[in-house]
Amino acid sequence: MPGFALARNCKVVALSRRDANKAREAATKYGIPHVFASTEELSRCPKVDVVLVTTPNACHLADVLTAVAARKPVLCEKPMAMNADECRQMVEAARNASVLLGVAQVFRFEESTARFRERIADGDIGRPVFARAEFSYSGLGHHRTWLYDRSLSGGGPIADVGVHCIDALRYILQDEPRHVSVVGRRDEESGDVEAAAIVSLEFERGTLATVMVSTRTDYRTPLEIVGDGGILRADDALNVERPIQLELWRSGKRVAEETVSNHLAYARQVDSFADAVEGRSVFPVTGEQGWQNQLILDRAYRSLSSGKIQEISEEVPKELTG
Repeated sequence: MPGFALARNCKVVALSRRDANKAREAATKYGIPHVFASTEELSRCPKVDVVLVTTPNACHLADVLTAVAARKPVLCEKPMAMNADECRQMVEAARNASVLLGVAQVFRFEESTARFRERIADGDIGRPVFARAEFSYSGLGHHRTWLYDRSLSGGGPIADVGVHCIDALRYILQDEPRHVSVVGRRDEESGDVEAAAIVSLEFERGTLATVMVSTRTDYRTPLEIVGDGGILRADDALNVERPIQLELWRSGKRVAEETVSNHLAYARQVDSFADAVEGRSVFPVTGEQGWQNQLILDRAYRSLSSGKIQEISEEVPKELTG
């Protein structure tokens, strides 16, 4: 909602929640005029131009298909689904209905990731050799209690925030991972999902990456790309609350730095989707991009359960990439 408050070209006109009392409370708090008890009712509302799906992950497929059936463009929260086959169903349904389907990978709209991508493309660190991303936060007592139920979440922090890091690395490096291996652990509070994990990725052009995720530490989102000609890094590079200091290092010395802000990332995301719906631009994170991320997540969890490296040989069919 803070993101919508800063948006230029869209606003929230309706919401749907399973709990009617909570729905009315939220509507009053944020000045939302229309309240519904189901996605179907909301999707039929003539005041609604676009549906944003933010339900638990296990509900994404049904909610997206319901909105698409009503011919409403859909922006779906990450991770897009419970598995890649659900993503396929969403993409095919949206294609058949000729409506836009996007995925809310908000890091694509951050200044920090944009500058990482630009500077690496410009050769500031030479050829990327290593990449390291982390997303940790304290999940104990979190209001999203369904995160600890695999049947609703699909997984723990790998699915919840690891997908953010994986997508950010794909975007920044402009490359695709081809192998993934994972180690992780549960604890007494994490239910049937992991509490912490390390995801190792090997990209097509040779970059080796690690993604560290946890729901047991303070909030942390550092990002570092190590090349054969320098290092680009930032502490809490992916946060949206405070300014980020990007640093370029060579031969053990900091040779450049710049300050950026991700304060408008959520507003940029929803405005970008609104612009795409109105035909003024192309939304950069299509359903196909979410599907590709889910293929990687599926292999990551297969590696976590088997203890073996998994090849990411499957790709989103080219005829659906648009």
